[in-house]
Amino acid sequence: MIQYALKCDKGHGFDSWFQSASAFDALDKAGHLSCAICGSEEVTKAVMAPRVSSSAEVVSEKPLTQTRSDQEKALAEMRRHVEENADYVGPKFAEEARSMYLGSTPERAIYGEANGAEAKALIDEGIPVAPLPFLPNRKAN
Repeated sequence: MIQYALKCDKGHGFDSWFQSASAFDALDKAGHLSCAICGSEEVTKAVMAPRVSSSAEVVSEKPLTQTRSDQEKALAEMRRHVEENADYVGPKFAEEARSMYLGSTPERAIYGEANGAEAKALIDEGIPVAPLPFLPNRKAN
């Protein structure tokens, strides 16, 4: 795993973990990176200082899975709500959303994956969609 400091074209800074440097490159090339704050798809690596640990480094007593801030609590609650109340349709999100909008499929709450071009096409067609600020559990690792 590798952690990168990232920034978007709007000046927002955030960081994220990737399986490897090549995994970051593949996601970037496929257009699957977006700003964690505003959703912009113009994301680049930011300048980072190397992380050097020493033997005197103090280990946090908080477990890694403990929620630390109100924002993290809100995101965890949003994830729980979406996963309990909507159907995961995976990479067929755009197809399913369009089908429901046209009346071919009964309306229901769905979530899944769409690249930037698919999302833009849905919005241009007047189909109401919104990005989620997290990856589905099936795609998080």
